[in-house]
Amino acid sequence: MTRTHEIRPDLDEGIDRKVLSQLRARFLKLNEGRLSRALEGLSTRQQSVLTLLPLFFHVNHPLLPGYVSGSTPAGLSNYEPDAETLAEAQRLTRSFAYKPRHGSNPPRPIHGLFLMGSLGTLAQADQSDMDVWVCHAPDLSESELAELSKKCQLLETWAATQGAEAHFFLIDPVRFVKGERDSQLSSENCGSTQHYLLLDEFYRTAIWLAGRTPIWWLVPVYEETAYDAYTHTLLSKRFIRADETLDLGHMATIPPGEFIGAGLWQLFKGIESPYKSVLKLLLTEVYASEHPHVQCLSLRFKKAVFANQLDLDELDPYMVVYRRIEEYLIARNEPERLELVRRSLYLKVNRKLTGTSRAQSWQRSLLERLANEWQWDQRQLALLDSRSQWKVRQVSAERRALVNELNYSYRFLTQFARSEQTVSLINKRDLNVLGRRLYAAFERKADKVEFINPGIAPDLAEDTLTLVQSPNKKEPGQTHWGLYNGSLTALEWEHFAPIKRSRELLELLTWCHRNGVIDSSTRLALHPGTSDLSEFELFNLLGSLQQCIALPLPTVAEEPLLRAAVPTEVLLLVNVGVDPLKHHRDLNILMTTERTDSLSYAGVRENLVLTLDQVTLNSWNEVLVNRFDGPHALLDCLRDYLNNLPRGSVQPSLKVRCFCHNRAQFIARRVEEIVDTAQTLLLSDLNHRYLIQVQQHYHVLELVPGQVNHVALATLPALLDYLGEEQPRYSPLHLDPMALEDHDLALILPMGQPECIQVFYRISEEQAELYVLDEFNALWQQQLPYHDEQSLLVPLQRFLQSIQYRREALQPMDGGPAGGLETLYYQLLPSGPGRSRRVETRSAPQTPANKPFYDVQAIIGKAAHGEVQVTLYCNQREFSELEHGDQLFSVVAREIVKQRRETERYRCYITDLDLSGLLGDGHSSSNLYLRYKADLERSLNEALEQV
Repeated sequence: MTRTHEIRPDLDEGIDRKVLSQLRARFLKLNEGRLSRALEGLSTRQQSVLTLLPLFFHVNHPLLPGYVSGSTPAGLSNYEPDAETLAEAQRLTRSFAYKPRHGSNPPRPIHGLFLMGSLGTLAQADQSDMDVWVCHAPDLSESELAELSKKCQLLETWAATQGAEAHFFLIDPVRFVKGERDSQLSSENCGSTQHYLLLDEFYRTAIWLAGRTPIWWLVPVYEETAYDAYTHTLLSKRFIRADETLDLGHMATIPPGEFIGAGLWQLFKGIESPYKSVLKLLLTEVYASEHPHVQCLSLRFKKAVFANQLDLDELDPYMVVYRRIEEYLIARNEPERLELVRRSLYLKVNRKLTGTSRAQSWQRSLLERLANEWQWDQRQLALLDSRSQWKVRQVSAERRALVNELNYSYRFLTQFARSEQTVSLINKRDLNVLGRRLYAAFERKADKVEFINPGIAPDLAEDTLTLVQSPNKKEPGQTHWGLYNGSLTALEWEHFAPIKRSRELLELLTWCHRNGVIDSSTRLALHPGTSDLSEFELFNLLGSLQQCIALPLPTVAEEPLLRAAVPTEVLLLVNVGVDPLKHHRDLNILMTTERTDSLSYAGVRENLVLTLDQVTLNSWNEVLVNRFDGPHALLDCLRDYLNNLPRGSVQPSLKVRCFCHNRAQFIARRVEEIVDTAQTLLLSDLNHRYLIQVQQHYHVLELVPGQVNHVALATLPALLDYLGEEQPRYSPLHLDPMALEDHDLALILPMGQPECIQVFYRISEEQAELYVLDEFNALWQQQLPYHDEQSLLVPLQRFLQSIQYRREALQPMDGGPAGGLETLYYQLLPSGPGRSRRVETRSAPQTPANKPFYDVQAIIGKAAHGEVQVTLYCNQREFSELEHGDQLFSVVAREIVKQRRETERYRCYITDLDLSGLLGDGHSSSNLYLRYKADLERSLNEALEQV
């Protein structure tokens, strides 16, 4: 155990040079331990790179790596190479001979070298790169800086030949303190928007290699706010020499905009590599939650050194971050998030604690200590150690936790940005773009194929799978498709749970392709059930998907995200698993000649196009699957395809394929001709009449402009029904005052205003009345049990924020920040059973800091025979009518009760709702969403009462 002896160099009591020397020695002792650990994890050649770097910046020698010219700035403050370094240089270049600099004060323009990154930390790995800060004199000319930059580039190239990935960043300390720099300062950092957070990371993680040491080391934490005065005293009174230290600034305050910038960057990276971002996202959340009194980790680190607490393990940069997050999440009582952080740390360190390996290192020892502290058993360790072999089930479960965390971080950042008045318009715009990235990557909606593997496992491909069509026992008369592990016979598959179920085959196959579950080496066993699907057709369907959606999909650029998503690739598959000739009476007519029109609109009564599956890849990398069947399948498909075409000359690439038993090529060719003709007409100048005919045939209504409505209805229920009708646009109301003399509406309705959502509530003992006037002045009303204002308003607030998030993601940004509907809150007073007499404005409810989110999302889409289908997601876990039938709400109610920590029974709420499967991507009023929400909650809470 290190003896604790805190040093307090106080200005008031007089600063002791001996004390300052002791402090510097403590930092250097800790630095020596970290450097030793860094070298321990490197190969011999990589060690040589790290050892020789100070020498290469100290001298210019034509035989040494990085040489540019004799005028390149060289000379490292307070550095002279030792015998071991010179011997290493001579092994590299035998004819090199070091000549010490002569003169009383030779110029030394390189002030210090510092190593950033994972080296020397718990997370150091074979592929860890070296980020080196090269701190230089502020008076270097442009030509000198250019030569020094060239030297750095040459050293990066040389390091690569030695098996080391090195990055050098030139730092002018004077400009750095002012927040001025030319580039990002780490291969893992976004740069200019994170000055103080980057400095915080530097002070607690950087390894000093040579040169001057930071003057920040010598400033007590309690003097951080007086940093400039304290350091001025140290230098002006010669307690330290100016050429011994360099000044990169203090850590007294962190501007709130930096938390948003850091969160944006980590969320952007987290979309593809979530484990790497979880720790930094949580640390950003910790800091932001403490603003403006942030206990940043660099100051905690400095306190520990001042107190002579130099435990290398506990001061390891990753351990320090983990301990701070652990402290935060335990205080908030969020064990699930803490477990995710622990898994992320374990996987980041990547030192397997199971298996036959006996290789021991300090990292493995520390990780074993942590695993014991977390009470992880061998089964959990084995699961994490087998991550490279994870398949769909493990990845799906892990995705739920990761997506929850990323979405929570985005909501936290958005809320923090709204609460801070200093946030720039750039940050607001970046938040909106990031919101669209998250929406495209993770948000569920009807017909969208879910991507389940955002950097969780390297390969989800299965060796063998079984594809089965079977009767849906939950929906008599209907069938569905199931995907099973292994090669199963007709007698075996019923005894196994499927990997995934889908109503239609193409939905399932597209999901398999998008997620890499089926690749070119996968062997498929097929049980086609009552369908006409053959192995030949199945093989060609998969090939068509691979051609249309080439994986991996590239990262979406920012420009497409500024506009609404548009189709880029469209694949139409005709008659999947259907032989059209088996469905027609007059086979002789249909099979007479190849000249017979496959659509049989000219002379043949029957139509050979019975089903179409449309697979769409859009400009946001979303993959969608739509199914059209019945006598008007082609016209239905044609209508949707034409209505979704983007404006302008760039149109989606269209492929039409058919692999059914009879006349497949002719059917595909004829459908392609029809679509091409319709598209040409639509895009031409002569298309008006044609398009109107298509629209009229499919009942596309032109809504009349809103009018002022004069309402005086005889009964209150009739009035409420009328006011609750969905409106196409804002419509003010003029009311007969006598009709509502004793009702809350007499106060509410005159307050209606456009472009916002207004929430009114009135408390009456154990009940509360909620009223919402939406953006079009339609009224929604609900009576609820009352406990407190938080439990009454927060679920509604979260729901309104969720549907607003979906809307904003579908609106063009036009190069600027997307605007949203403001939600205003009002309370009707007085409370109690009497008549309300006044309305008072209230601030938006705040979610309690220690109350975690529990998401219950609903997606409503179209089912067979004009019905709708409901799928619910509880904290990302799917519950569908396809699997549970009419027991859906009972099953979900039991799941919610199981997840609750409290024993008290209280209502369930829907927190998010997608209606795009019913309404398309058009804008629908908030009132409609609220009505669906109320119906779903009614069913869910009735089921809850039976649990």
